[in-house]
Amino acid sequence: MGKIKSSIYIDEDLWKGLKRRAVEAGLEISSLLEELIRDELMIGIEEDLLEVGGDLSCLEIDFEPVKPVEGLVSTLTRELRDERGNSLLRH
Repeated sequence: MGKIKSSIYIDEDLWKGLKRRAVEAGLEISSLLEELIRDELMIGIEEDLLEVGGDLSCLEIDFEPVKPVEGLVSTLTRELRDERGNSLLRH
C-alpha cells in the first residue's frame, strides 16, 4: 500500500496533544495517526481477535425470541420501563 501526503486543518490543542502522545509512544505523528485511523475504521480487527482468542467462528449467540406485541409503541415503552423499575426496586 502506498503513502499519500495530505493537508488538514485541526484544532491547535488537539495537534499539540497528538504530538505529545507520539513522543510518549516513541512514534512519528504519521504512524500514530495511521494507528488511530486503523482503530477507528476497525481495520485488522479480525486478525487481532483471532490472535487474542483463537478461532471465534464456533461462538454462538444464545437468545430467546421476542413475541411481537400489538399496540402503541409509547404504551409498550412505558410498560417496559415500569417493569424494569419494579424489578430494580425488588433487589
